[in-house]
Amino acid sequence: MKNKIYILAAALTALLFTSCITIGPGEVGVKVTRGVMEDRVYSPGRYNVGPNTYYIRVPIRTVNKEVKLNLPSKEGLNVNAEISILYHIQKDDVPSIIEEIGRNYEDVMILSVFRSASADICAQFYAKDMHSGKRSEIEARILHHMDSLLLDRGFIIESVLMKSISLPSGLYDAIEDKLEAEQEAQRMEFVLQRERLEAERKKIEAQGTADAQRILAEGLSESAIQWRSLEVMQNLSTSPNAKVIITDGKSPMIIGGEK
Repeated sequence: MKNKIYILAAALTALLFTSCITIGPGEVGVKVTRGVMEDRVYSPGRYNVGPNTYYIRVPIRTVNKEVKLNLPSKEGLNVNAEISILYHIQKDDVPSIIEEIGRNYEDVMILSVFRSASADICAQFYAKDMHSGKRSEIEARILHHMDSLLLDRGFIIESVLMKSISLPSGLYDAIEDKLEAEQEAQRMEFVLQRERLEAERKKIEAQGTADAQRILAEGLSESAIQWRSLEVMQNLSTSPNAKVIITDGKSPMIIGGEK
């Protein structure tokens, strides 16, 4: 009886000091026993945790980190921006990240590198560029800069998205005025191009008419007229109708005739 009590007490004590941990989908775990971290990466599942053991869970799914900050521009203005950073951690690098950087790796590495990269890149562009078609170029260059510093540390930067850009007061109106002026200039260029094409068409048409008249005039020489007159007289002479023809030897003139 006493042995059963001892066994039951031991089981309850072991149960009291032993628990379980669940590593969910999209994350991995690193086991730490008596302050020593294992190199093994634990996949999603359920694991027992002893009194001197615990697990550090780290997400390896895509993380969306939104950051609000002021960005410098090439002309020295401050642009308020809201930017999303999409990144994930390479599974095999989780132990080294925890050991070398710590659990606050996002603040230590991701955000610090992002702030430096975004400031360096945006300072090379005008404020209006952040609100125009060059936004994608700025995003790509920030991503490339971050990737060059973080890839070897186990971080994969998937995208850098400039979601919201607030330009300084008055700059919006200047940009709109410039866009309207550019559109008006494009419209005038279209009108001028159309007029140039129409003028070219009229020039070609006039040249064609002049060439036709010149060719016709060159073909109506004196000898050609006399030859045509002889052909006419020959045709009249073979006609069955009676006619009176008066001619000076150059061109015939029909006075009349009857069938």
